[in-house]
Amino acid sequence: QVQLAESGGGSVAAGGSLNLTCVLSGYLANANVNFMAWFRQAPGKAREGVAGVYRASGYAYYADSVKGRFAVSQNNDKDTMYLQMKRLQPEDAAMYYCAAGWYTSDFPLTEAPRYWGQGTQVTVSS
Repeated sequence: QVQLAESGGGSVAAGGSLNLTCVLSGYLANANVNFMAWFRQAPGKAREGVAGVYRASGYAYYADSVKGRFAVSQNNDKDTMYLQMKRLQPEDAAMYYCAAGWYTSDFPLTEAPRYWGQGTQVTVSS
């Protein structure tokens, strides 16, 4: 199986920072996951791919809306993905989901991964 578990969400004032963590597990994880990403969805807004990373290479992708503010990274075993969020803005408030799948794409954040976590809430007050 493939399992994803997010943590680290919370409430922060505008301009503040939060760090999210996603742990990948399951005996099928390595065979079925070569890309891990963070997606978010706020009420009244479409789901948005925020940031992601190809596990083997470490090549990272970012939505234009978060470039320069967010950073995605992995641990050495590449089974844990992090999202460092800085200078958070009210428009960043959303449910953040860890997602993963297997594909080759120049624009992976535009694709819906197969596996999803339950989400972690990020609230930003102005």
